[in-house]
Amino acid sequence: MPLLNKILSTSLEAGKAILDIYNKHNYDIESKEDNSPLTTADLAANEIINENLTSLGLPILSEENRQLPYEERKDWREFILVDPLDGTKEFIKRNGEFTVNIALVRDGVPVMGVIYAPMPDTLFWGSEGEDSWRMEDASKNFSENNIHEGAQKLPAEAPDKDNLRVVASKSHFSKETEEFIHNLDTEGKEIELVSRGSSLKICMVAEGSADIYPRLGPTMEWDTGAGHAIAKFAGCDVKVYGSDDELKYNKEDLLNPWFIVER
Repeated sequence: MPLLNKILSTSLEAGKAILDIYNKHNYDIESKEDNSPLTTADLAANEIINENLTSLGLPILSEENRQLPYEERKDWREFILVDPLDGTKEFIKRNGEFTVNIALVRDGVPVMGVIYAPMPDTLFWGSEGEDSWRMEDASKNFSENNIHEGAQKLPAEAPDKDNLRVVASKSHFSKETEEFIHNLDTEGKEIELVSRGSSLKICMVAEGSADIYPRLGPTMEWDTGAGHAIAKFAGCDVKVYGSDDELKYNKEDLLNPWFIVER
């Protein structure tokens, strides 16, 4: 568990740095080459994560690090996959729906994932052989000596007998997603549509507050790795859209295919 403890405590530290910047309204915004936004908070969290996890001796693939060519990373058996601030657009909109995402990937599959949502101070994690968990008021409750004290095993929410709860992106709701939802076999249930930012969508399926998350639009590996592990070890499927194949990581192209997360 030392590795998991290290990643959990690092996510909390990075989240605190993000929240400090967020609360002080003290951040700059610039555009990256793909026109996505980058803030001071992204860089501050990335610096903390790299400083804390470099000692693990594993390669770190982070959205905000220099991206290595496939030839240099194709033989990685294990690596740390990081999105230091997932939901930068939500951060800028100031709706609180942003997260820190850190995953351990082994042989192309996430085997450990940690997501920390500084607002409302909720920590999610999942690990092979250890199931998945949620901790509220994490900045107060988390203890490296007993990480499960005060945590709830996932899924923690009861199924809804009347509604099929579909969660979709707040900033990237595509026409294809709309058509997918319209064509769902609801088995007589009403569709309840909820919008969320960042990787909180995957966490909703993992915790049981949503039944399905269709992502029929672009995402990168660092957007999904941590949530993939949490959902998987909470008993959910994370599959490529239109197939039974699980999402894979450290591909030559770090862009994910469309996918579905489903309980």
